[in-house]
Amino acid sequence: MTQKKVYIFCCFLFFTFVCGNLFAQQQEKYSPYAENGDSLIILSDVLVYPPIQFGNEKEIMAYNRMVRDVKKTLPYAKMIYATLIETCEYIDRLPNSKAKEAHIKRVEKELFEQYKPALKKMSLTQGKLLIRLVDRECNQTSYEIAKALLGPLRAGFWNFFAGMFGASLKTSWDPDGKDAEAERIVRLVS
Repeated sequence: MTQKKVYIFCCFLFFTFVCGNLFAQQQEKYSPYAENGDSLIILSDVLVYPPIQFGNEKEIMAYNRMVRDVKKTLPYAKMIYATLIETCEYIDRLPNSKAKEAHIKRVEKELFEQYKPALKKMSLTQGKLLIRLVDRECNQTSYEIAKALLGPLRAGFWNFFAGMFGASLKTSWDPDGKDAEAERIVRLVS
């Protein structure tokens, strides 16, 4: 009888700890505040999209390619934004223009060495999407960013180079037009 009591007691302790943890209140992400005696919590907007109606197999494949391309290029666009912010903040602290130019050249060289192999593996469609996603993330076209950091001559060179492949660094993000489907995918992915 004693073994049975010990067994029941151990089971009771086990279920008490497990169930207690299961039903414990989670820490709130949003802090409520009181207004006119009521507790209010402000939540962010939630976008609800209607289901996509595909007409045929070709449209499904095109949509799946777009999802694949967005998933591949969006992290690079976010990385570009983070690098741009970090570089601009650091450049603002430098005392003279020679130090700023040296830092920009060093960052450019490091980025080329690190990301050139991955970017070379991107398709032309993914490259064009990346240019537009950079505009979405940074609120500036790739040409404007290159012009600010590298100067108008080198920015023009890179825009000409992109133009040889049918792309343009001056392309902007159009979430209500041609990039509506990609905008939807970006919001669902991130």
